[in-house]
Amino acid sequence: MTAEFRIETSPVSDEAAQGEAKEMFDSTRAEVGFVPNMYRAMAIDPGVLSTYMHGYSQFREQGHFDPREQETVFLTISRANECGYCIAAHSMLAVNVSNLTPAETDALREGRALDDPKLQALSSFTHHMWQTRGRPTEAAAAEFKDAGFGDIHVMEIILAMAVKTLSNYSNHVNQPEVDDAFAAHKVEEAA
Repeated sequence: MTAEFRIETSPVSDEAAQGEAKEMFDSTRAEVGFVPNMYRAMAIDPGVLSTYMHGYSQFREQGHFDPREQETVFLTISRANECGYCIAAHSMLAVNVSNLTPAETDALREGRALDDPKLQALSSFTHHMWQTRGRPTEAAAAEFKDAGFGDIHVMEIILAMAVKTLSNYSNHVNQPEVDDAFAAHKVEEAA
């Protein structure tokens, strides 16, 4: 197996954070109580973290998906991108904040079908968007819309894909440790 590239620059500590990075760390700490390791790694280039945080906020606060649907989208993309950090974080949020059941969360983590037909349609279409790099077929879009979604939801999946590309890819090259807050949902490494 070929070794994966890893950025050599250390994640940004509280002591080293300046300017925009410090402001983002301070606001995150005030909002969630800590600065996730992923944010510290992304802050190597504050523009990456800023873009991520803005897009994430827009998806969460301005979007038309309810919290269960939001986590379905994020977990589907994070699984497709094989990002263990984000799978752990969104699994914790899914169960403890967004009201997905542990069984639904496990199904999304493992790529299994969901019992809820609307959530399954959402996960399937999100994965289709990922597979086709944003070029859905008419049939897939019609099935998605038949499940109760509209054009605005297609656009919001694109936003979520952009946000998850920033975090998933950043995590691939930075390999941050999974924070204690997400540790119970850590993805087990294949032997």
